[in-house]
Order: sequence, then structure tokens, then C-alpha cells
Amino acid sequence: MTVSLGSFSRALDPPLATFAMAIVVIGAVEALIVENFPGSLPIWMPYEFSWTVFLCCVGAAGFYVRGCCSSPQRERPGRWRRTSFFLGVGLIYISMQTWLDYAAQHMFFIHRLQHLILHHTGPFLIALSDPAKVIWRGLPTGLRRGTQIQGVMTCLNILQQPALASFLFVALIYIWPIPSVHYWAMLDPMLYTIMNWSVTIDGILFWSLILDPRPKPLARVSFGVRLICAAAVMFPQMILGAFVVFAERDLYPVYNICGRIFPISGLQDQTYAGLILWVPSTMMSVFALIIILNFIRLNEEDAVTLSGSLR
Repeated sequence: MTVSLGSFSRALDPPLATFAMAIVVIGAVEALIVENFPGSLPIWMPYEFSWTVFLCCVGAAGFYVRGCCSSPQRERPGRWRRTSFFLGVGLIYISMQTWLDYAAQHMFFIHRLQHLILHHTGPFLIALSDPAKVIWRGLPTGLRRGTQIQGVMTCLNILQQPALASFLFVALIYIWPIPSVHYWAMLDPMLYTIMNWSVTIDGILFWSLILDPRPKPLARVSFGVRLICAAAVMFPQMILGAFVVFAERDLYPVYNICGRIFPISGLQDQTYAGLILWVPSTMMSVFALIIILNFIRLNEEDAVTLSGSLR
């Protein structure tokens, strides 16, 4: 069954149809430039253009802007939440659609920096902005219905069970750096793509569960459970980071095959990567604990204020 471009445009609101056409044109131009001038573009341009990354990031930003515009004034997110959302989406885009992605394929410590952004910082900032309701308002009717499919909701409910969410978060941190797994992930383009997308999606699901500002039952789990989850994922990362830092041999010779772009040894590269696994990754959990404690304080203050107003 084929759908004409005109019928697709009519299915969208006119402003949204215009926006959709604009991002397709921009994406097509960017793809042509990358294809015809490989290796000679500035570092902020893609090394390899990906329609999936481009449409997901630009589409999310567009739906968020549309949702902000259609929200009542009192329900629009504040400036810091808007900044947090766009910064998070921007970091994910930069990680996969600039020459940072090329560098990550040639230096292990840059690869770990890339995954710090994809699994931690980018999703953390997106979740902190609490964008779900705003993006929902910005979605066209067809996509709204798609998000309400029972299978989609069931899958999200399973993946965001606190024990499973914490396990998957740690499991992905451990699985992809396994030397034999990492070897093939860096040499197989499809597996490399799966690796990057798996940590990004998992990061968004985990941090959205942890950084929900609402108390239970509006949120999936209580603040206490979220504190436990944030602390639980911290220690395995510290252990893995320390193991990589203190390894006495080069565990990732695949970067000798790919060709390192900086004149440092494999052990030095590995040490820097382990420090990224060890320090900033675990600090994200510390930040999460502080934010959750602040959510508890704010909700208690709101409860006291509401109780006083009802007397």
C-alpha cells in the first residue's frame, strides 16, 4: 500500500506539514553534502549521515516546540526545563552526527565519552526536563494513537519496572565493553549502530523513571525506590571503571586495527576510558540522588501548603 506525499501532508496540521517538509529537505541536503564531500567537512558536520538520528533528534525538538506553543501559559515548562531538554537532545545529536562519532571509532576513551553522553548526560538532561506531557501535546493525532497501543504501553511498563530497569542499565554498561563483544561492535556497522541506540534508549527509559518529579501514584515508583535504584547502579560502574583503569594489558586491541588518532599507547587510552567509566558516570548517580531528595522536599512543602489552604 502506497501513500502519496500529498495525503501524508494532509494528515498533519498545516504548520506541522510545513515543518515536516522543511526537515526532510534539510536532511536531504545534508545527506547529499556528506555523501559528495566525505572527509572534507568541518567537525560539526556528520562523518556518516544517519536519517534515523537526524529525524529522531530534529523531530523530538520540533514536537517539543509545538507542544510548548499549544500548552496553556501556566503549564508551559520553565526556561531551565526547556534548556535542559534542548541541551540533552543536542548532546545526543552531537555524539552521533558529528566527527565525535568518527573519533569514538578510533579512540577508546572518546568512545567512552560518547557513551557517557548517550547513556548518561543526554538522557539525564532530557528526563530532568520532564518533557512527556509537552511532547504529547505536540504530536499529531496519528502518532498520539500509536503511543497508546497496548503493546507499546505493556513494553514500557515492563522495561520501567525498577529492578529490571536498574539491571538493564548496568548490564549494557558491562556487556558492550566486554573485549570480544566490543571488538565486533567496532568492526560491524550494524552492531555498532545497535550498541549506540541501545544505550541511548535505555538511558532515556532509566532516567525518566528515576527523575520523575511527581510522587507515586502519579509516578511509576516511589521516591524511596528511586533513591535505591540510583544508588544501586553507581557501585557496579565504579567497579568496572577501576578494573579497566588498573588492567595491566591492553584489553582493546581493536583500536590498533581501527587506527588511533592520538599518539598515545593502548594502555594510556584504556586508562583514560576507565576513568570516564569510574568518575563522571558514577557522579551522575550522585546528582540523581540529590535531585530526588530535592523532589521529596518540594513535594512535602507542597503538601504542607495544600493542607494549610484547606483548613
